[in-house]
Amino acid sequence: MILDNLRKAGVKGTDKSQRITFARLDPFPGEYVQAEGETTTGKAVRVCVGPEFGTLGDGDIKKAALEAIKGSKCELLLVCAFAFEASVHEQTAELTKEIKLGKLAVLPVRMNPDLAMGDELLKKTGAGNLFTVFGEPDLKLAVKNGQVVVTIRGVDVFDPSTGAVRTGDTDDIACWFIDTDYDGQSFFVRHAYFLYGGKDTKEGPYEKLKKALRAEIDESEWSKLYSATSQPFDLPKTGKIAVKVINHFGDEVLKVYPIPAPGKTK
Repeated sequence: MILDNLRKAGVKGTDKSQRITFARLDPFPGEYVQAEGETTTGKAVRVCVGPEFGTLGDGDIKKAALEAIKGSKCELLLVCAFAFEASVHEQTAELTKEIKLGKLAVLPVRMNPDLAMGDELLKKTGAGNLFTVFGEPDLKLAVKNGQVVVTIRGVDVFDPSTGAVRTGDTDDIACWFIDTDYDGQSFFVRHAYFLYGGKDTKEGPYEKLKKALRAEIDESEWSKLYSATSQPFDLPKTGKIAVKVINHFGDEVLKVYPIPAPGKTK
């Protein structure tokens, strides 16, 4: 069912022009690779489908990449999952160098949770954006006087037409969150910021937040929330922070950044 929908829908990027479509996609009897085929641009592709429950991790992706290049001139490996481990986007960037995969590009693809409903229910809902590519955030970290300030500059975007990864701007971002003391297991929202809509837009998050809280919001406090630069926060005791970014399609990505704990050097 997953492969049938992937074959029909393709993989979309952040806009309609950025889409991977298939000339052919057939089942493949691998342990980590479930399909092989060719894109309409002529690229040899193989597909790894993650678990129905749980996350797809670095180890699984590495094994899938090794399997994908065996006896194949595969140029693109799509790793499709409902959820990924936090470090996946960082690891896939280094994977090619680490295991010498040649021209193979490894691309994490987020599967829409609607796919878990099953084929019959999915046909009735007509759900769109079943498979989407959403790259890692482009951040600037500044540490001064024992405090950290994070500035988000955009999100890396994969362009299927060229195979290149480029950096988008903040227009692609609806909101972003920071766990200022990430424990490596659970993401806890300690800072929340909004970039899509604006406070003067009737349909923007400012109006929605006022309705949800059923109260007026202090303008000065909202100006802190509607920002691409975070408020300063203390150095994490765990030695790392995590940043989650959500675009206006509802796609999300999480990346972990190491930061020396108080009293330690990097």
